[in-house]
Amino acid sequence: MTTPAVASYLRWKRDVAEHDYTAASSYLSIRFGQDHADQVAAKLRKLPVTMRRANDILRATGREPLPLTDPGVLNDLKKVLSGEKLSPILVAEGDIADGYHRVSLAYAIDPFADIPLKIG
Repeated sequence: MTTPAVASYLRWKRDVAEHDYTAASSYLSIRFGQDHADQVAAKLRKLPVTMRRANDILRATGREPLPLTDPGVLNDLKKVLSGEKLSPILVAEGDIADGYHRVSLAYAIDPFADIPLKIG
């Protein structure tokens, strides 16, 4: 199967799942404190979803993709294989606030795949 054929399995929700904002706030609170994290999460809720390539998201945030053997990546792969849509990524303060596993999975399938995300 070619990479574009495999990439066609990646399907995305129109908007971010509500629990992902909570997860983003939790992650950001470790880096910046809870008050700032809550403010950032509130701002992210109001932003539109845009598209960026998986490789660009990882490069811009200074992250290396997680391997397919990572439990979170495997969990997202199971979702994709069962036909479930993935939630868009949240990028804030120059980092992936939520969706690191989803970006890593997309990158493994097709580094140039367009990924929906909110950037704040």
